[in-house]
Amino acid sequence: MTRSALRRHAPAGTLLHGGGRECVGLLAVQSGRLRAYILSGDGREITLYRLLSRDVCLFSAACMLRGARLDILVEAEKDAWLWVIPAAVYEDMMRASAALANYTNALMADRFSEVTWLLGQVLWSRQDRRLASFLLEERTLQGEDALAITHERIAAHLGTAREVVTRLLRYFRSEGMVRLTRGTVTLTDVGRLRALAETADGDGRGGAGETNKGER
Repeated sequence: MTRSALRRHAPAGTLLHGGGRECVGLLAVQSGRLRAYILSGDGREITLYRLLSRDVCLFSAACMLRGARLDILVEAEKDAWLWVIPAAVYEDMMRASAALANYTNALMADRFSEVTWLLGQVLWSRQDRRLASFLLEERTLQGEDALAITHERIAAHLGTAREVVTRLLRYFRSEGMVRLTRGTVTLTDVGRLRALAETADGDGRGGAGETNKGER
């Protein structure tokens, strides 16, 4: 496999996999960060999951998934170095190694579980909860409270409209949970954001979440 794998550098914003049954090969992340997402008919994005160092993307080798059509796109969210493993090589290895086949099946199950969980969040969770959860996740990824991210990018991750994100962030600001400057969202009350993210739907708390429930 070492002789067949190709080491590749992907600057931030590079589209690595365009969806459908395109067979780029498996992507093994050495460093940086990738994002897997889908597009709606009107071009709206929603992030399915991120891939960090040592993660493997199977959906970029969709030809291995017999009879499956997965219109998932994969891009470099941050500058990344990765190994591209040809799908045919990986299939041969799985046939020769039960351990690798089991690992691949478990990884695929985990990815489908993540997507199923996300579907439940999109359908049933309030928008303020989802936004609070996203900001906390982004804080972990960036390693600081001042998040370099635009309202438009947040909307792309959440699969909603930029106007909805802006309205909710302004509400968070009025409650003292964030500070907003151009291109930056600074978390000023992580404790309250975490409490909001963990709030059960329909318990009457969260203010703006009830107003925006169901908006996409």
